[in-house]
Amino acid sequence: MTQSKNILRIDASARTAGSSSRGLTDAVIEKLAPDNIVTRDLTAALPFVTEDWIGANFTDEAERTDDQKAALALSDSLVDELLAADTLVIGTPIYNFAVPAALKAWIDLIARARKTFQYTATGPEGLLTGKKAFILIASGGTEVGSDIDFASGYLKHVLAFVGITDVTVIAADQQMMKGEAALEQALVDVSTI
Repeated sequence: MTQSKNILRIDASARTAGSSSRGLTDAVIEKLAPDNIVTRDLTAALPFVTEDWIGANFTDEAERTDDQKAALALSDSLVDELLAADTLVIGTPIYNFAVPAALKAWIDLIARARKTFQYTATGPEGLLTGKKAFILIASGGTEVGSDIDFASGYLKHVLAFVGITDVTVIAADQQMMKGEAALEQALVDVSTI
Protein backbone atom coordinates (compact mmCIF):
# COMPACT_ATOMS: atom_id res chain seq x y z
CA MET A 1 0.00 0.00 0.00
CA THR A 2 1.39 3.38 -0.91
CA GLN A 3 1.55 6.02 1.76
CA SER A 4 -1.37 8.42 2.01
CA LYS A 5 -0.29 12.00 2.60
CA ASN A 6 -3.48 13.44 4.05
CA ILE A 7 -6.13 11.39 5.80
CA LEU A 8 -9.52 12.54 6.97
CA ARG A 9 -10.64 10.25 9.78
CA ILE A 10 -14.35 10.09 10.58
CA ASP A 11 -15.42 8.30 13.78
CA ALA A 12 -19.16 7.69 14.09
CA SER A 13 -19.39 5.31 17.04
CA ALA A 14 -21.02 6.71 20.16
CA ARG A 15 -18.59 4.50 22.09
CA THR A 16 -15.13 5.95 22.59
CA ALA A 17 -13.72 3.11 24.71
CA GLY A 18 -13.98 -0.45 23.47
CA SER A 19 -15.33 0.53 20.05
CA SER A 20 -14.58 -2.05 17.36
CA SER A 21 -15.00 0.46 14.52
CA ARG A 22 -12.57 2.88 16.20
CA GLY A 23 -10.10 0.05 16.71
CA LEU A 24 -10.32 -0.89 13.04
CA THR A 25 -9.87 2.74 12.05
CA ASP A 26 -6.76 2.95 14.24
CA ALA A 27 -5.38 -0.15 12.51
CA VAL A 28 -6.00 1.23 9.00
CA ILE A 29 -4.37 4.54 9.83
CA GLU A 30 -1.36 2.78 11.32
CA LYS A 31 -1.08 0.70 8.14
CA LEU A 32 -1.34 3.77 5.87
CA ALA A 33 1.25 5.80 7.85
CA PRO A 34 -0.03 9.23 6.73
CA ASP A 35 1.86 12.52 6.86
CA ASN A 36 -1.20 14.33 8.19
CA ILE A 37 -4.42 13.24 9.89
CA VAL A 38 -7.50 15.37 10.44
CA THR A 39 -9.92 13.69 12.83
CA ARG A 40 -13.62 14.43 12.88
CA ASP A 41 -15.22 12.69 15.85
CA LEU A 42 -18.96 12.78 15.29
CA THR A 43 -19.77 12.14 18.96
CA ALA A 44 -19.58 15.93 19.27
CA ALA A 45 -22.92 15.89 17.39
CA LEU A 46 -23.22 17.88 14.22
CA PRO A 47 -26.34 19.94 13.63
CA PHE A 48 -28.98 18.72 11.24
CA VAL A 49 -29.78 20.55 8.03
CA THR A 50 -32.34 23.30 8.62
CA GLU A 51 -34.53 25.47 6.42
CA ASP A 52 -32.05 28.36 6.85
CA TRP A 53 -29.18 26.09 5.79
CA ILE A 54 -31.07 24.96 2.69
CA GLY A 55 -31.92 28.54 1.76
CA ALA A 56 -28.29 29.58 2.15
CA ASN A 57 -26.99 26.59 0.21
CA PHE A 58 -29.24 27.34 -2.76
CA THR A 59 -28.38 31.03 -2.81
CA ASP A 60 -25.58 31.99 -5.18
CA GLU A 61 -22.36 32.30 -3.18
CA ALA A 62 -21.82 35.91 -4.28
CA GLU A 63 -25.31 36.89 -3.09
CA ARG A 64 -25.30 35.25 0.37
CA THR A 65 -25.99 37.42 3.37
CA ASP A 66 -23.79 37.32 6.46
CA ASP A 67 -26.44 35.17 8.18
CA GLN A 68 -26.44 32.73 5.25
CA LYS A 69 -22.63 32.55 5.29
CA ALA A 70 -22.79 31.82 9.02
CA ALA A 71 -25.41 29.09 8.42
CA LEU A 72 -23.00 27.36 6.02
CA ALA A 73 -19.75 27.97 7.93
CA LEU A 74 -19.52 24.54 9.55
CA SER A 75 -20.55 22.80 6.34
CA ASP A 76 -17.91 24.77 4.43
CA SER A 77 -15.30 23.68 6.98
CA LEU A 78 -16.33 20.02 6.67
CA VAL A 79 -16.15 20.23 2.86
CA ASP A 80 -12.70 21.83 3.09
CA GLU A 81 -11.51 18.92 5.26
CA LEU A 82 -12.77 16.50 2.65
CA LEU A 83 -11.24 18.42 -0.25
CA ALA A 84 -7.82 18.45 1.45
CA ALA A 85 -7.82 14.68 2.08
CA ASP A 86 -6.21 12.13 -0.21
CA THR A 87 -7.81 9.30 1.75
CA LEU A 88 -11.00 9.12 3.77
CA VAL A 89 -11.19 6.61 6.63
CA ILE A 90 -14.69 6.17 8.05
CA GLY A 91 -15.24 4.06 11.15
CA THR A 92 -18.87 3.34 11.90
CA PRO A 93 -21.09 0.92 13.72
CA ILE A 94 -24.38 -0.24 12.31
CA TYR A 95 -27.19 1.04 14.50
CA ASN A 96 -30.61 -0.43 13.77
CA PHE A 97 -29.52 -1.65 10.33
CA ALA A 98 -28.11 1.71 9.15
CA VAL A 99 -25.53 4.39 9.86
CA PRO A 100 -25.73 6.43 13.08
CA ALA A 101 -27.63 9.73 12.85
CA ALA A 102 -24.37 11.60 13.49
CA LEU A 103 -22.82 10.13 10.33
CA LYS A 104 -25.94 10.93 8.32
CA ALA A 105 -25.72 14.54 9.58
CA TRP A 106 -22.10 14.71 8.35
CA ILE A 107 -23.14 13.35 4.96
CA ASP A 108 -25.94 15.91 4.67
CA LEU A 109 -23.46 18.70 5.42
CA ILE A 110 -20.81 17.59 2.89
CA ALA A 111 -23.07 16.58 -0.02
CA ARG A 112 -23.13 20.07 -1.52
CA ALA A 113 -24.13 20.95 -5.08
CA ARG A 114 -21.37 22.96 -6.79
CA LYS A 115 -18.88 21.95 -4.06
CA THR A 116 -18.74 18.14 -3.90
CA PHE A 117 -21.03 17.29 -6.81
CA GLN A 118 -22.68 19.03 -9.74
CA TYR A 119 -25.65 18.43 -11.95
CA THR A 120 -24.96 17.95 -15.64
CA ALA A 121 -27.12 17.23 -18.69
CA THR A 122 -26.56 13.51 -18.03
CA GLY A 123 -27.18 13.62 -14.27
CA PRO A 124 -25.13 14.24 -11.12
CA GLU A 125 -21.34 14.15 -11.29
CA GLY A 126 -19.07 13.81 -8.25
CA LEU A 127 -16.32 16.39 -7.90
CA LEU A 128 -14.09 14.55 -5.39
CA THR A 129 -12.39 12.21 -7.84
CA GLY A 130 -8.96 10.70 -7.28
CA LYS A 131 -9.51 9.93 -3.60
CA LYS A 132 -9.50 6.60 -1.78
CA ALA A 133 -11.91 5.64 1.00
CA PHE A 134 -11.92 2.92 3.62
CA ILE A 135 -15.14 2.10 5.44
CA LEU A 136 -14.64 0.17 8.69
CA ILE A 137 -17.91 -1.26 9.95
CA ALA A 138 -18.79 -3.02 13.19
CA SER A 139 -22.11 -4.65 13.97
CA GLY A 140 -23.62 -6.77 16.67
CA GLY A 141 -26.07 -8.72 14.55
CA THR A 142 -26.29 -7.31 11.03
CA GLU A 143 -24.32 -9.15 8.37
CA VAL A 144 -22.57 -6.58 6.19
CA GLY A 145 -23.68 -6.98 2.58
CA SER A 146 -26.93 -8.72 3.52
CA ASP A 147 -30.47 -7.58 2.71
CA ILE A 148 -30.76 -5.95 6.15
CA ASP A 149 -27.51 -3.96 5.86
CA PHE A 150 -28.56 -0.42 4.95
CA ALA A 151 -25.19 1.05 5.96
CA SER A 152 -22.43 -0.26 3.68
CA GLY A 153 -24.30 0.10 0.38
CA TYR A 154 -25.55 3.54 1.39
CA LEU A 155 -22.04 4.74 2.28
CA LYS A 156 -20.58 3.41 -0.97
CA HIS A 157 -23.39 5.09 -2.92
CA VAL A 158 -22.94 8.45 -1.18
CA LEU A 159 -19.17 8.37 -1.67
CA ALA A 160 -19.62 7.56 -5.38
CA PHE A 161 -22.17 10.37 -5.63
CA VAL A 162 -19.48 12.87 -4.57
CA GLY A 163 -16.89 11.20 -6.81
CA ILE A 164 -15.09 8.74 -4.50
CA THR A 165 -15.35 5.36 -6.19
CA ASP A 166 -12.20 3.65 -4.91
CA VAL A 167 -13.77 2.27 -1.72
CA THR A 168 -12.73 -0.65 0.46
CA VAL A 169 -15.15 -2.01 3.09
CA ILE A 170 -13.80 -4.02 6.01
CA ALA A 171 -16.30 -5.37 8.50
CA ALA A 172 -16.28 -6.87 11.96
CA ASP A 173 -19.91 -7.87 11.68
CA GLN A 174 -22.25 -10.09 13.65
CA GLN A 175 -20.05 -9.84 16.73
CA MET A 176 -22.88 -11.00 19.00
CA MET A 177 -22.85 -14.32 17.14
CA LYS A 178 -19.24 -14.66 15.97
CA GLY A 179 -17.62 -13.25 19.09
CA GLU A 180 -14.00 -12.11 18.96
CA ALA A 181 -13.45 -13.99 15.69
CA ALA A 182 -15.30 -11.22 13.79
CA LEU A 183 -12.88 -8.51 14.92
CA GLU A 184 -9.86 -10.78 14.52
CA GLN A 185 -10.81 -11.51 10.90
CA ALA A 186 -11.36 -7.80 10.20
CA LEU A 187 -7.88 -7.03 11.55
CA VAL A 188 -6.46 -9.71 9.24
CA ASP A 189 -8.27 -7.99 6.35
CA VAL A 190 -6.73 -4.65 7.40
CA SER A 191 -3.26 -6.20 7.33
CA THR A 192 -3.71 -6.99 3.62
CA ILE A 193 -4.38 -3.42 2.45
